[in-house]
Amino acid sequence: MNFTAQKAIRKWPSGAFGRIAAAMVTVAAAAILIGMPVEPAAAAKASRASPWADLFRQSQPRAREKVRRAAVPLPKPRPAEAPSAKPEKPAEKEQAAPRNGKPDEQAAPAPQPTPQPSACRLALTDEVAIAPSIPDIHGANGCGGEDLVRLEAIVLPDKRRVSVKPAAILRCPMASAVADWIRNDIAPLAERLGSTISDLDNFDSFECRGRNRIAGAKLSEHGRANALDVRGFKLTDAPMISLTDRTVPRELRETVLRSACARFSTVLGPGSDWYHEDHIHLDLMERRGNYRICQWDVWDPLPQKAPLLPAERPEEAPPREVAAKPEDVKAERKQDAAKSEAAKSEAFKAHEAEPEAEKSNADKEEAEPPREQKPAKKKRRQNRRS
Repeated sequence: MNFTAQKAIRKWPSGAFGRIAAAMVTVAAAAILIGMPVEPAAAAKASRASPWADLFRQSQPRAREKVRRAAVPLPKPRPAEAPSAKPEKPAEKEQAAPRNGKPDEQAAPAPQPTPQPSACRLALTDEVAIAPSIPDIHGANGCGGEDLVRLEAIVLPDKRRVSVKPAAILRCPMASAVADWIRNDIAPLAERLGSTISDLDNFDSFECRGRNRIAGAKLSEHGRANALDVRGFKLTDAPMISLTDRTVPRELRETVLRSACARFSTVLGPGSDWYHEDHIHLDLMERRGNYRICQWDVWDPLPQKAPLLPAERPEEAPPREVAAKPEDVKAERKQDAAKSEAAKSEAFKAHEAEPEAEKSNADKEEAEPPREQKPAKKKRRQNRRS
């Protein structure tokens, strides 16, 4: 305490009032020394009350904080031309804010969106074909495909079903093309024959293999579920019609050939190679320039009898000669030998007689003198005057 404060305390009167005044002066002097703001006298009076002493000690640091915080400069207000802040998306808010105020132990993975059906799948309804969808197949070397169906039956316009035996695993576009072929071409053809088609004989559909089942060959369209091998059709009141059977009428097979080549990009049958002699291969392979292959030779029916065999002997033909016995053959040989010897002797005699005839002719030529030949004279033309 400095000298001025001590002098001022001495001037206060003694007693209770003097002690209070001295205490207030002492507190004010201590506050000045430590740099704290001087509180009013009412606060000094309250400091001596025991219930308020603790409260005064606790509130004093808070007052310091308020003073210090007030000294910090506030940020400038946001200008009016500033762009507005983007509102937070509801999904982000939900992810950021924990449910019920409690953080989740482990975030659940977001559900994957369900794939939407293709346009082909929407068009291939139960009114066209019974072809339920199956999961995509992703095999080795590019085998398999997407948008696959299991073609079980084809529904005709009159609600009758043509069963595919066995059911074929195909891509949706290929299954749709087969259904349209049966509905619009084969079913009317069967009606013209006076019958109805009931079954489709499926020889092969999806199979992960190379072309013609050759090891190391290029992947077949069967490996892409884009091909179907057909052996024939079954009619309700007739046996199976095999498309490669020569006994089936040629006109019928040619009609099927024209309809298949018009709808599919590849048609292979008899005459294309040795692998398609007993069935017809159909696929929708895409090529440059929409190039198509149609190789199917419609063979003529085989003849009932082989043409190289000899014809049967007619009844009016004369009887055949009986073969001679060995003894008769020897006798004929002796006769032939005797005849040949006689012919040789006659030829020898004739050869000996030829020189004598030549000599007689030479003697006659010597007896007759040769005739003189006169030179030919030229005839003169006389000019006659008329």
